[in-house]
Amino acid sequence: MTTFVYFLPVHRVVIIGFEGVQTLDLTGPAEVFATAGRVHGGLLYEVVVASTAGGEVVTSCGLPIRTRRLARLRPQRSDTIVVAGGDTVPITRAVRDGQLARWLQRAAPIARRVTSVCSGAFVLAAAGLLDGKQATTHWSACDELAHRFPRVAVDRNAIFVTDGATWTSAGVTTGIDMCLALVEEDHGRALADDIAARLVLYMRRPGYQSQWSDALVARAGPGNAQLGPVIAWARANLAKADLEAMARRAGLSLRTFHRRCLTQLSTTPAKLLDKLRVEHARELVAATDLPAKELAEKCGFSSPARMKRAFERELGLGPRQYRLLHQTPRVTAKRRPAATRYRGLRAGRPAA
Repeated sequence: MTTFVYFLPVHRVVIIGFEGVQTLDLTGPAEVFATAGRVHGGLLYEVVVASTAGGEVVTSCGLPIRTRRLARLRPQRSDTIVVAGGDTVPITRAVRDGQLARWLQRAAPIARRVTSVCSGAFVLAAAGLLDGKQATTHWSACDELAHRFPRVAVDRNAIFVTDGATWTSAGVTTGIDMCLALVEEDHGRALADDIAARLVLYMRRPGYQSQWSDALVARAGPGNAQLGPVIAWARANLAKADLEAMARRAGLSLRTFHRRCLTQLSTTPAKLLDKLRVEHARELVAATDLPAKELAEKCGFSSPARMKRAFERELGLGPRQYRLLHQTPRVTAKRRPAATRYRGLRAGRPAA
């Protein structure tokens, strides 16, 4: 009797760092791909950490990492290229690195996928690899990315975005979510879920999950004893939250609350509440089969028509179109599991 043994192909992952690279932007993706082999029981990915000069680079937390010289790596068709991010000074140096840009431009038409974590999107954009594409980066840098590279359609909402063979993630830990989605695309959901479990991730986050609230709370600031708790309360009580209740919780008159939101959050209380409602509704739309009326009630909209208008204003499309883009055929129950399939997801309205 003849026994056939099948071996899965080994894909190379080239993670590009530089002096001062954000540690988790680099090590998070590396661990996802390395863990894939440990969970599978055989090598699935060859992880290569590279830099322009090669040798040792020191990360943002002072961790020394040995890298290979990028020029000595010949792009391959099976490559997944991951450009890590960093703070302002390190990423500015990387953006101005002509050798890095030229290598990426040469590799992009050959490699299977080109991706970035956090501000690594600036490196891809500077090399012209995001022109005409939808992309994202850390919420604090979205405006700058859109301003500096107007040909990039910046998605300020999603934690990661897929546009063809180009993937970009919002920042730091979202690189892990993106890489789990890459593994899922290569080897299926079961392996990606097993990796997430091995890494003790609380849940796998789909690309359409919004980073907007995180940005909002950060802008409210830890020293703000009024707006931070109000935002948290409103998110937890969308069905009954209104402007008067929010102002009372802040201990402010409605007029002062309006002025404070404009000053600190650059939005009005009404738009703030609408954004929070849309943020929650988009997750329910993608993750459940709830009808429009029930969705509207759960999120505090007065009617499905009101919810539809808010969706179109915030995201550029209605709930039905959003569901068609982001829900998968496997959804048959009222709510699907937290660890979901999220291949090819896009979210939000592109910013010109």
